[in-house]
Amino acid sequence: MFLKKDKRPNGRIYLSIVEGYRDHETKKPKQRKVKSLGFLDDLEKEYDDPISHFSLLAKQMTEEAKNKELPLDFSFSPDETIDPSTVLRKNLGFSVLSYFYHKLRINNFFINRQRNLSIDYSLNNIFQMLVYSRVLDPCSKKSSFENMDNYFLDFNFGINDVYRALDYFNFYKDDLLLHIHEMIRMTYGRDTSNVYYDVTNYYFEIKEPDDFRKKGVSKEHRPNPVIQMGLLMDNLGLPITYKLFEGNTNDCSTLMPVLNDLKDDYSLGRIIVVADKGMNTGENIAYNILHKNGYIYSQTVRGANADLKEYVLSDEGYEEFSDGFKIKSRIITTNIWVENVSGKKVQVPIEQKQVVFYSPDYAERARYEREKAIEKAKKLINNTKNGKMLKKGSFKYIISTPVDKNTGEIYEYTDIHSIDEEKIKEEEKFDGYYAIVTSELEMPNQEILDAYRNLWRIEETFKITKSELKTRPVYLSKKEHIKAHFLTCFVSLLLLRLIQMNTDEKYTTKTLIDEMRNITGTYVDKNYYMFDYYNEIVKDLGKTVGINFSKRFMTLGEIKKIISQMKN
Repeated sequence: MFLKKDKRPNGRIYLSIVEGYRDHETKKPKQRKVKSLGFLDDLEKEYDDPISHFSLLAKQMTEEAKNKELPLDFSFSPDETIDPSTVLRKNLGFSVLSYFYHKLRINNFFINRQRNLSIDYSLNNIFQMLVYSRVLDPCSKKSSFENMDNYFLDFNFGINDVYRALDYFNFYKDDLLLHIHEMIRMTYGRDTSNVYYDVTNYYFEIKEPDDFRKKGVSKEHRPNPVIQMGLLMDNLGLPITYKLFEGNTNDCSTLMPVLNDLKDDYSLGRIIVVADKGMNTGENIAYNILHKNGYIYSQTVRGANADLKEYVLSDEGYEEFSDGFKIKSRIITTNIWVENVSGKKVQVPIEQKQVVFYSPDYAERARYEREKAIEKAKKLINNTKNGKMLKKGSFKYIISTPVDKNTGEIYEYTDIHSIDEEKIKEEEKFDGYYAIVTSELEMPNQEILDAYRNLWRIEETFKITKSELKTRPVYLSKKEHIKAHFLTCFVSLLLLRLIQMNTDEKYTTKTLIDEMRNITGTYVDKNYYMFDYYNEIVKDLGKTVGINFSKRFMTLGEIKKIISQMKN
């Protein structure tokens, strides 16, 4: 086999690997194509020297074809040592990620953009490296670069190129997200009948805030400066888009900018925004109505008006089930507060459906959490009687407790501290009751409830970014680089969700990541690598992307062939 270079009429050179053979009938020598590679100018974006690379691959394929049926014979010296600068074990599990990366044609996106740039490194290769390492070995950009040899990757760029590329990634962020959305829509289908929205924040280990990383209400109760992220997800649990905000931005004010960014480019049609009570504001409701979209928001019960509380506690109208669950709904005219063109807050009447339900499991959980809080409150009171100064917080069920506004400490009075029994009694009435408000007046109660219950997916998504992908803390300071970091995290998350979806949701993201990490080959001898890990999950992953991971021995040429196949 050898590398063939065909010059096309347009002047471009097309590369392919061909092999010679003798025609059985004519006895004349002929050639047949073994592998199509692509145009030389495109391949130069991914390989430093495509001619040398694929000439070597053709040679390796020839050797493999000769030796395929021969038994392997390795010899080892008992005194052989390991060179500390040599990486003998390399990861091949990234090829599963590579399959979906190329399925979304992210490589084409960067290759096409780079044609107009005067840079001598591959944006596509750097982005791949950052995405694969974010999933399989999350660490700083510098460490990801230094660990590149741990993968069967043939990339050639420097650490300075990585940091320079971050500026381009940030610049192309919106275009890339739209490109990915279109590819998902065409390849897998987008179900945006319901879209799920939530907000979280990520901390930075810096002493002083700046104009982007600011002090805010940390979801992890940390004192560090944070940035906010609003994430929008489709009905299948696939992320659609995201937006970053300054750390002191209120959660409720993030929804409209995210939806605004979608504009008409995403062609979502009418959507129903499903979100928690933090998004349940007059401005957000009005925005959805004005844009002919819908909403399903949770509504606080204990903090609701008297009319809703009375409706919740009334037994009339509930549909009851054998497990104690019950549900009912009503359509009412209610007023929302919105800001008019002159900036004044005014009330606007709207029709709204209220769905309320009771869950015995939720009631039991609420009682358990309250009992813990009451026990803590009692300890606070006892500690105060003993003359101990207390830390600020957890005074929810304590009444008549003078607090120093400057220090948060309880004064040493022993005769006025008590548990607020009235507050507890009032709370107990609403244990297990939840309310949902929606614009969808005709939607069945169960369908509304099912949509709301699917919010766990986006909450789980945020947990994945923080635990598995280790999105924070962020070891970057330049604003554009921070934004690029979150872009690589978003794409990493999306690839993981696609793998989950294509393995029938059988495995957690943690399980999938662990299994891909374990698919490694150790160099033995004579260009062979030995693989020593295989199970049903790895088998499923291989079946999903068309790789046989059960082979114990593979040549470097076979491995490169697998990697190349993932790009088709």
